[in-house]
Amino acid sequence: MENSQTISVVINTYNAERFLRRVLESVKNFDEIVVCDMESTDRTLDIARQYGCRITTFPKANYHCAEPARQHALDFARGPWLLVVDADELVTPQLRDYLYRRISSPDCPQGMWIPRRDRVLNQLRRVRGRDYQLRFFIKQGTTWPPYVHTMPHVQGRVERVDPRERDVEFIHLAENYVGETVEKLNRYTEGELEKKSDKQWGLGALLWRPWWRFFKSYVLARGFLDGMPGFISSVLDGFYQFVLVAKIIERRIKVRQQKSE
Repeated sequence: MENSQTISVVINTYNAERFLRRVLESVKNFDEIVVCDMESTDRTLDIARQYGCRITTFPKANYHCAEPARQHALDFARGPWLLVVDADELVTPQLRDYLYRRISSPDCPQGMWIPRRDRVLNQLRRVRGRDYQLRFFIKQGTTWPPYVHTMPHVQGRVERVDPRERDVEFIHLAENYVGETVEKLNRYTEGELEKKSDKQWGLGALLWRPWWRFFKSYVLARGFLDGMPGFISSVLDGFYQFVLVAKIIERRIKVRQQKSE
């Protein structure tokens, strides 16, 4: 894949059959599709093969998120430009056209933050671009830390997609019902513990961080426009921070107890 204007789509998967066919339909017109699978036990790989994807495997082990496999997936891709797509996200035709236009222009940055339209309680959010993801970048020099909720380190200039570009976005298919959100919350906070192992948070963080995260989600990010689902989602965003800080405090207490035994 020698052309400097080719794009490889990279998808990390684990038991992703639920939405994968729709996701692959949305990216089938890119130059290459790479699926990096973490030992799925459902029909994920069968679907990927039907779409002619290049497949590589990363051991599932005890990982709670896809980030440990991200770098392996990026290294496996052939294209000079990479678009990382989650297994529950659609790429709009407008986003695809936009990316190819940008890489053909002389002022193209080395990375781009792309807006993602999320769902909450299976209701598509009204506010576009509330959630930006750094998912498009040059392959050369880019690295991805192996911790949950991290973004790639891109060598060079990075910019956001112009918000005036209509429908240039990811569409998040996950319904984000309360039960699903709480289940992910527990897994993801476990994954963040190692990344934040140096934090000495206490009561102040336990009070401040949840409140500030709720305020950012509900007020600054205009979650209030989504009505009751927006309020519930913002409370859960704050609760995520409460659980994360509580787990860090809990681990510190456990270490002290072990040392005293």
